[in-house]
This record gives sequence, structure tokens and C-alpha cells, in this order.
Amino acid sequence: MLIPHLGGGGAEQVTALLAQRLSREKYELYLGLVTHTEHAHIPLPLEVHLQVLGARRVSTSAFRLLYLIRRIKPAVILSSMAHLNFMVLLLRPFFPSGTRVLVRQNGTASAALAFGDLPFYTRPLYRFLYHHADRIICQTRAMATDLAREFEIAEKQLAVLSNPINVDSIRKEAARETDHWTGPGPHLLAVGRLEPVKGFDMLLEALAAVRKQFPDTDLLIAGKGAQENELKIRCHDLGLEFAVRFAGYVGRPAMYFPGASLFVLSSRHEGLPNALLEAAAGGLPLVALPASGGVADLLRSEPGAWLATGISALDLAASLLEALHTLQPEQRFEHAFIEEYRIDRAIHAYENLIDKTLQQRRP
Repeated sequence: MLIPHLGGGGAEQVTALLAQRLSREKYELYLGLVTHTEHAHIPLPLEVHLQVLGARRVSTSAFRLLYLIRRIKPAVILSSMAHLNFMVLLLRPFFPSGTRVLVRQNGTASAALAFGDLPFYTRPLYRFLYHHADRIICQTRAMATDLAREFEIAEKQLAVLSNPINVDSIRKEAARETDHWTGPGPHLLAVGRLEPVKGFDMLLEALAAVRKQFPDTDLLIAGKGAQENELKIRCHDLGLEFAVRFAGYVGRPAMYFPGASLFVLSSRHEGLPNALLEAAAGGLPLVALPASGGVADLLRSEPGAWLATGISALDLAASLLEALHTLQPEQRFEHAFIEEYRIDRAIHAYENLIDKTLQQRRP
């Protein structure tokens, strides 16, 4: 398994859970951290071989990565994050004979390209390199359809696997945590990197509109990123200095579930964020922008979920107000769709794909 590093993002969480939960009886597991320089700060089973390459960035990791793969001679490589996937597929002709490559797509490629999140040369890399993967793992059917349409990838190359979510652990943690909120509320919770794609600027504008009807509404944003100062200035301009808390990176967002009125997904585009799934596991009401086909498909007509009609601060404010006018204090919902993401079920699906890939291995 290869990942640039084990930070706090969804792809990193999925990789960490795979390292912890994939069968050590069936597989000999290696976890490669490409740009990491220290040991991972996550609990790993002793049977998992941690390989820390310490490259400055993925683009300069080619020789270290190739040396690692030729030394270990893995039967299957599972790579996560698009830029690392490109590097692995570019190096594939130099891998030991018979090495199979699975790549995990962690976002909707066309939306990221349209938004300008990715360099201009990313489109040809998708088009020419992804065809060389044995299978491409997508989080949703909408994401798979997007790859097939945008880059002419054959359906047989695409696999839709749910992200593993430790539903029981999240519920137990939320149940034993104390209430970290102050004031009468409503209390809004958002989680994500402080980057433009996450739409926190729109969320602040929406919050200002909501407070005209619910003047005690406050917001906690769990995450860090380059936009933090800009967002704090925007809070000042909107008169929200005392209504918004920036909590920084929070490894366990479930600590804020008790007392939270709802979870907000304000992203301009997403694949299917783990933060949304974890909030659903905790039973929180959900308000979301239609950040992807996967998000829209998941939440449309779902009890306890309010899906905005468009991607703007105005649309988000309208959905927040609709939810707040409907909800009872600290109301919770079952969110039956989360059962598909239970960790045992999701890990089993990954193992099935790995096993099929091993069976197809050429001599």
C-alpha cells in the first residue's frame, strides 16, 4: 500500500484502516509513506512492514519508489492519491514481472479539473496512464461514470468500493464524550482542510444569513490549511468573530458530535468525504451542497438530510434555515445508508478485489 503520507485526509484514513484491518493471515502487508520522514502516528499491527521513503515530494520520489518495489517484489500494489497513482503507473514498465497495480481515485476528476485544483497537464495523465492500472477503485458509481466518460476508461477497469468507516467506534466515542459547545446554539459543525474547494467562505456567508433568524447560531470548523487567515478576516468583515471557532486539525471529529445541531458539507466539489460519512454514523442531521453526484445520490430524499439545490452561499443558507426550522434540539437520525460503509463489510470488499487481482496474476 502506497500513500504520500498519513495526514488527516480521507484517503489517509482509508489507507490507515486498510493497514490495520486487512487480513495478515492472507497477505504480507507493506505500507509505504512516500513523502513522510518519520514513523506514522497511527497504531499499526506489528505484522505490517512500514516503509518510510522520505522524499521531498511525490514528483521527486521515482528512484526511491522504484528501488522499494524492486526490493520487495509485491504481488499487488495499492496506490492512493492521484499524483502518486500517476507516478506508480509511469514506473510500472520497470516493476518486477507480474506485479499488479490497483489505484484508488479519491475525488471526481472532471470537477477538480474544472475548478482549477489540478495543473493543466493532469488531464492527459489521467487519459494515458490510468489505462495501465489493473483496476481503478472509485468510492461511488458517479465517480466511476465520470472517469469512464471523461477519459474513455473501460468499465471492466473500474471497481466501486465503499470507504471503510468504523461506525461502532464513532458511536461509542460520541456517546461517552462530554458536550464541548457553549451557548444556546444552534451549533453547526464542519470538517475539512481550509482550502477554497471546501467552500468555507460560502459557509461563513450562509452563517451570517442564518443568524438573522437564529441569532445564537455558532459554527466550529475542524481543520487547518492555507486559507485560515483569509477566513478569519472574512469572519471579522461579517461580524462573526464570536460566532466561529477554528479548532485546527482534529483527529477525532466525533468529540464534537454531542451537542452539535447538525453537520455541514459546504464543499464546491468532493468525491464522498469521510467527514460526511462519520457524521452520518454519529446520527447527526446533515446539510450539504451537491458537491458531487455521489453526495447527491447518497443524501437525496434521505431523512435527516438537506441537500441544497445549487452550489452557492444563498443555496446553503436556504438549506440550513430549512433544517433548523424543522429540527428538534439535538435530534438524531439512523441514516440507514451508513450500513454499507461499515468497516468489516468494506474491508471484505477490498479483500475480494485483491484476491481477484491475485488470481489474475500472470506468471
